[in-house]
Amino acid sequence: MALAEVRGRLGRSFEEMMGETRKMAMRSRLGRSSEEMMGETSKMDYLMMLNRCLKEITCALLDANFPSSAVTVMERKCQDIINLPAASSNKAKQIHEIILTELVSKLDPGKPALFREKRESIIVMFIGLRGVGKTKTCAKYARYHRKKGFRPALVCANTFSTNAFLRLNKAAKDEVPVYGSYTADPAELAAEGIAKFKNDKRDLVIVDTSDRHRQYSTLFEEMRLLSQSMNPDLVIYVMDSSIGQAAFDQAQAFKQSFTLGVIIVTNIHGNSQACGAISAVAAAKCPMILTETGDKCEEFEAFEAEPFVRRLLG
Repeated sequence: MALAEVRGRLGRSFEEMMGETRKMAMRSRLGRSSEEMMGETSKMDYLMMLNRCLKEITCALLDANFPSSAVTVMERKCQDIINLPAASSNKAKQIHEIILTELVSKLDPGKPALFREKRESIIVMFIGLRGVGKTKTCAKYARYHRKKGFRPALVCANTFSTNAFLRLNKAAKDEVPVYGSYTADPAELAAEGIAKFKNDKRDLVIVDTSDRHRQYSTLFEEMRLLSQSMNPDLVIYVMDSSIGQAAFDQAQAFKQSFTLGVIIVTNIHGNSQACGAISAVAAAKCPMILTETGDKCEEFEAFEAEPFVRRLLG
């Protein structure tokens, strides 16, 4: 389920609960107790409404590929509030707080993927499996930082694909300089490009690497060896969110391979598996950045759990 649809279903459910709560609060200001209000608004009807909304909320989260174990715990805690014997106009608010707290806890990767401050020269290494759109994301990342006041440059260290240099040049849209050569050794090629752009006073050098692998274990091993020769300040792994909760194994393996690593999760809108992928990367305690696939969206958002969840809940 796409994020917009999840947001809509959650928002409507909470609005129904909060609407009833507002009615009760208004009557309370007239000096009437919750028990008296429940005489007018049937307790049974009120509890049925809360249960119906909670069911819709949990179904929406499950449809959005959130881990079922986390949703089950959340549902049980909310059900305990609904089942409290005393009538209370705070039940809807308490349910909202439980879901907010639980989702933030599950989606918190431990530390944010903050963009680094400008300094003399930052080296960023991009890696990714075949077909995830790494090269386009790499070039978009460079263009994004150019708008933020950096002087970025791109190095094509992909010696596997014969047209890699042309693809990176095209993706850069003549906005960012690109270095490439016929050197067969990616480590040597990367060193040449980094040295050139450092000499040109470029403060952000972004190295695109080979995307020949379909298995993340072999990719990480090769890229770990390449990173030792480059000594990058940051390694970015590009991941398409369409893999859903299967992102956990990749994120965990990436974190173990690269201590200075961030995952860019792409294709986050209009994709039914996006929430699953985000929750999986967070469960691996790997910082992440969210962006969209293609050139329509040029933004990169350093993921922070609480603002993301508050937007999701509406």
